[in-house]
Amino acid sequence: MKWMLFLLERAMAEGGAFMPPQGTKIAEEYDNLYAFLLWASLIGSMILIGGMIFFVVKYKRKTDHDKTPYISHNTFLEFIWSFIPLVIFLGVFVWGWHLYHEMRTMPENALEVNVFGRQWSWEFAYKSGKTSGKEFYVPVNTPVKLIMTSKDVLHSFYIPSMRIKQDVVPGMYTTLSFNAEKLGDYQIFCAEYCGTTHSGMLGQMHVVSQADFEKWLQENEEGMTLAEKGQKYFTDKGCVACHSVDGTPKVGPSWKGVFGLKEHEMDDGQKVSVDENYVRESILNPNAKVVKGYPKGVMPTFQGQLSEDQLNALIEFIKSLK
Repeated sequence: MKWMLFLLERAMAEGGAFMPPQGTKIAEEYDNLYAFLLWASLIGSMILIGGMIFFVVKYKRKTDHDKTPYISHNTFLEFIWSFIPLVIFLGVFVWGWHLYHEMRTMPENALEVNVFGRQWSWEFAYKSGKTSGKEFYVPVNTPVKLIMTSKDVLHSFYIPSMRIKQDVVPGMYTTLSFNAEKLGDYQIFCAEYCGTTHSGMLGQMHVVSQADFEKWLQENEEGMTLAEKGQKYFTDKGCVACHSVDGTPKVGPSWKGVFGLKEHEMDDGQKVSVDENYVRESILNPNAKVVKGYPKGVMPTFQGQLSEDQLNALIEFIKSLK
């Protein structure tokens, strides 16, 4: 497969490195945990298999008349060989949980990039309205948050050098975050079989200086930011008839300041966080969760009437209404 050949060529070019280059601090911590697991497994296997061979040789029956001595047990040894692995396993669990928590905690005020997977390519969209295909740029030493969805089937966004991978699922948003600390070009793969040209679903991330990133961002601008496109759809699709953007309640709740609320109360008493998935569900399936104090069954569904790009723009517009 193309991605296997690429990895082989990359490893040979880098002097046969065992792991891909480390592009983030998380990648270094990830490799440290992985190395510990390898060494612990190797040492444990040597002790277990070496001990087994030693006892087989030492206590091999010499003659047909040898009698097996009566051996009871040693409480101290039984405790040691149970306690030491327990400590190691618990240590690995805490270490892994800490690393996972760091990887899954989304940074505040991060550069947000929308990622769309489709057979068989990646698309990227920025708040400024800039879009790109297969290649995207991020500034060095800047927290980045990827907001991802699929336009067709299940995909998996994978950047080996960042040690991050996340399923990209149709009908919902998933997220990834990282902070690239080294300038350079990093390969992107799809790690979930998605059809005949799955192996060719490649992309590249360019980590550049802040100045180069701003320069690239301003090249070939489409004239409207993502939020401005969302504002246009807000009017064109009739959302303005039922929702305000200044905090005034109408038939439906105002959009001002709603995004990011942690405890938005519904008519059934349930409290939800207002994130991308909640907004998406409210547009496509408005009766699934109805805000307390507003009638149910009034808002029509927009399922099939909005593309992924239009949904993305509307969500960005709502985010901008502080």
